[in-house]
Amino acid sequence: MIGIVCLQCGTPSDNGRGTFCRRCGLPYGQPPRVTAELPSCPVCYRTVADDGRLPSLDRAGARVDLVRHQAEHDWHPVGDDEWLESLRVGDQIRIGRWSAPFDTVRRYLVTGQVEAARNRALTHDAIVTAMTQINRWGPDGDVFGDQPVWKAARAAVVVMMERYARGRL
Repeated sequence: MIGIVCLQCGTPSDNGRGTFCRRCGLPYGQPPRVTAELPSCPVCYRTVADDGRLPSLDRAGARVDLVRHQAEHDWHPVGDDEWLESLRVGDQIRIGRWSAPFDTVRRYLVTGQVEAARNRALTHDAIVTAMTQINRWGPDGDVFGDQPVWKAARAAVVVMMERYARGRL
């Protein structure tokens, strides 16, 4: 496994021989610059701390760089991504008769938060509206002025959420 990783951007060193990151210019092992935007794990969406590291998923109390953290997800998956990919149609996910942006739905399944994140617009469609309603009122919530399509979408999302959370079979 690569031992030298830039703590600001997560770029690994070439065979461990580099002294400076070729992407951002920071010396390997140095904490990220105060003004830099910190990288996030593409698997669990957690952003590294000011020291450029994340808590280890393997060893309690240990902190690891972003590359090691991503490798640890092989043994500690966040959900059943292979199954979720089977529902993907291009950049959309198909749930029952509805579709929604795949990245938005996966981010919600992993983090439990329906938000667009910085500098992104959230697409509001039946699936995202259903996720928002589940987040606010729960899966069995009684919504004033509820429409049948929203209720059906919530039911489809709840089934998908439960299946994804079970993980790999």
